[in-house]
Amino acid sequence: MCRWMAYSGEPLRAEDLLFRPQHSLIDQSLHSKMGATTTNGDGFGIGWYGEGPVPAVFKSVDPAWNDRNLREVAAQIRTPLMFAHIRASTGTPVQRSNCHPFRHDNWLWMHNGSVAGFHDLKRDLMLAVDPSLYPDIEGSTDSETLFFLALTFGLTDDPVGAVQRAVGLVEDVAERHGVEHPVQMSAATTDGTSIWAFRYSSIGQTRTLFYSTAVEHLRALHPELEVLRELSDDARLVVSEPLRDLPGAWQEVPESSWGVVRGGHDDLQPFTPERSHAAV
Repeated sequence: MCRWMAYSGEPLRAEDLLFRPQHSLIDQSLHSKMGATTTNGDGFGIGWYGEGPVPAVFKSVDPAWNDRNLREVAAQIRTPLMFAHIRASTGTPVQRSNCHPFRHDNWLWMHNGSVAGFHDLKRDLMLAVDPSLYPDIEGSTDSETLFFLALTFGLTDDPVGAVQRAVGLVEDVAERHGVEHPVQMSAATTDGTSIWAFRYSSIGQTRTLFYSTAVEHLRALHPELEVLRELSDDARLVVSEPLRDLPGAWQEVPESSWGVVRGGHDDLQPFTPERSHAAV
């Protein structure tokens, strides 16, 4: 399994998000406390929005804790929205094209979890991807397949509905193949303005996911912390596990839920797969 982080707010340097926190994502790559594996060393990636029309991505198959290029790049990036992901492979090769986040046009996607029985389900799932999108699939992971299924089902117009339809399709295909509890998913996607996050598993025991408490409330709780004065009021983080042990700083995303972060505001709603697809 993997660990990931999404940030939205006033532009910050990437190194302040990746390296500075007490239990930063880089620390989690070696010492994860809540993941299925303690070490997440099968590559990493960051995606961020800057001056160009599409987000930039930087990926490597090296462990995040041991990549000097990441430190160099992170010191120079200042961004209002960033995705970061450290990978622990669930069976697909360790290669750059399998590192998250995945990008299509101005959208990014990252995922922690797996599709059980993906080896047996892959052909049917790939056949469900829109033919115009299929050539853009670069890697071999279940995570990227979920992304392109969501794109097929209308991610750019209806992110939540598209992901619910994509997950529903996976569960339909898995049922026909006799695969139980196929989906394990904490995932995030963004168009550069809003972040949608999802926590769902077919068995109802999903990997952890948290979002940060409003900054103004944290300042009232912890006036002694200088770092909170550096954050804008609209700053939000969504993370696989908290970046530091700070009472009141983190709220757990409920099981089978989706949330959206937009302009410093957030909302949580139930997540229900839509299983109404014709046979693939």
